Amino acid sequence: MLSSKFSRFQPYAIGLLRIFAAFGFVQHGLQKFGLFDGKIREFPQLLWFAGVNETIFGLLILLGLFTRPAAFLMAGQMAIAYFRSHLPGGFWPIKNGGEFAMLYCFIFLVIASSGPGKFSLDGLRLRRTKD
Repeated sequence: MLSSKFSRFQPYAIGLLRIFAAFGFVQHGLQKFGLFDGKIREFPQLLWFAGVNETIFGLLILLGLFTRPAAFLMAGQMAIAYFRSHLPGGFWPIKNGGEFAMLYCFIFLVIASSGPGKFSLDGLRLRRTKD
């Protein structure tokens, strides 16, 4: 009974999760270009490409535009980041520094599977094509 009362808020919760997760994710991307006291990564370093992806796809996820494919791609990038950069430092994410990569991976999988939720440009775009 209580779950049915809360389930009506799911689209809003997913939308807010998408917005706030993407807001943080974009900052990680911009950090790779020297913003927020980050170290500048130069082309063609792998982390330069990661920064481009995190910034562009993060903005798409933030706006809720082409959300499902963008979130799916970034979940994959975060899985690769975790296995390539963090797992060699040990099994536990708290010790190998991989908490963010792990969390972003699964948050983006949830968004890719559930859709953008409320407050998205996809919602506006898809509503117009149905009319």
